[in-house]
Amino acid sequence: MSKSLYNYQQHAYEHVMANPYCGLFMEMGLGKTIVSLLAINRLMYHDFSINKVLVIAPLNVAQTVWDTELKDSDWKDLNIDYMRVSKILGTQQQRRQALYTKADIYIINCENIPWLVSELQSNWFFDMVIVDESSKFKNNQAVRFKALKVVLPLIKRVVILTGTPSPNGLIDIWAQKYLVDRGKRLGKSISEFRVTSFSPAIQEGYVVYKYAIKKGMEKRIYGKIKDIVISMKQKDYLELPPLLHRQIEVSFSPEVMAKYNEFEDTQVLKLISENNLRLSESGEVVDEYGNNISAITAAALRNKLLQYSNGAVYDNELHKNWHWMHDAKLDALQELIEVSEGQNIIVFYNFKHDAERILKRFKYAVKLDRKKIVEQCKAWNEGKIKLLVGHPASAGHGLNLQLGGHIVVWFGLNDALELYDQANKRLHRPGQTKPVVIYKLVNTKTMDKAVIQGLAMKSKGQAALMNAVKVIIAKRLAA
Repeated sequence: MSKSLYNYQQHAYEHVMANPYCGLFMEMGLGKTIVSLLAINRLMYHDFSINKVLVIAPLNVAQTVWDTELKDSDWKDLNIDYMRVSKILGTQQQRRQALYTKADIYIINCENIPWLVSELQSNWFFDMVIVDESSKFKNNQAVRFKALKVVLPLIKRVVILTGTPSPNGLIDIWAQKYLVDRGKRLGKSISEFRVTSFSPAIQEGYVVYKYAIKKGMEKRIYGKIKDIVISMKQKDYLELPPLLHRQIEVSFSPEVMAKYNEFEDTQVLKLISENNLRLSESGEVVDEYGNNISAITAAALRNKLLQYSNGAVYDNELHKNWHWMHDAKLDALQELIEVSEGQNIIVFYNFKHDAERILKRFKYAVKLDRKKIVEQCKAWNEGKIKLLVGHPASAGHGLNLQLGGHIVVWFGLNDALELYDQANKRLHRPGQTKPVVIYKLVNTKTMDKAVIQGLAMKSKGQAALMNAVKVIIAKRLAA
């Protein structure tokens, strides 16, 4: 059965048509892709104002989403399925062949933008660029951002698409907005934006790890960009089944809990010794020069403790060899599978050894593979996969998995709010008919607690984890 655009999608379409440089900040499932495809079709084959379009997207989205949406039978009455697509993916030879293949829409993953700019140089021939999941360009120091910045003057139309424009706070918005107005609204440089709108929140010497927005500036920032950005939230436009969150406390045996505490103490002592840490007069954890503990140092300890909580620990930072510690979370997952009575389940993991142990315990489980992702998603939606195992970085963008199940299990959480939200939305989107249940396997006597608190605090997640590490070290120093 074919369908037409919703009123809000028509509004978004008209916004793109009216504004050569604009943004659609629409949550997952609201139809950013189909709106963009209709605009391309109109501009290319009716207005004759553009010739070639480049879509920049995360790899999974580039591989599976755009051409699938173009051929979707639901949109057959819109008459857009004749547009030709070429995917600039794979090896350099494959990318070069796809680049010079005759097509209307060329799709490339974010990581290959520097190569593309270098390949074409002054012969850039894309007059419209769509940046899908523009939060991938939030870092103004990233090579991909700098490369795209070079060719902006050569592009007649730029549209940025995202459901999460500021996963770590409004500081993330500057680079994305620069792509559509080259600094006109929020300042010509990130430094200017920071000085006028933010103040340091977490700082070590001259290095600032976290910024806090100044009072009253959030409203002013939104006011500056509202003319070229449409922002839409799913809850305001779509009626979906409920999204339910359930936290499952994973109990460790007294022996495992004692070993975790011993491991934590050993790691903390090692960190204190290697970095000459001490408590300052104000109670802060500092090194011998009085500098606060660095984010990198804190992250190393945090990851070790999160690994142990999940059941295994890598023996070094290369993540090649790991050592088994316990099966508490595997047992909890097995129990959850049993009580789900045959329902299909997606499990998200944090570390590679999580996936290895899950696949070893559950022989029928299927791990998401980028090379097979189209076939795997199809099989999942057809109900042929009972247990799908994936990392949120691989499954977090673009995949439509709402037809195959309604249960998500987080075996191991990480503190990336954007990945967490995006991964959960793979099931909670149009077409889902059942309440989506998000289970989190955690032991709140371990570092898991800090991750849960961080996600609950939204953009303060990184700070929550940093503070948790500081508390652990300070407690040991004071002992």
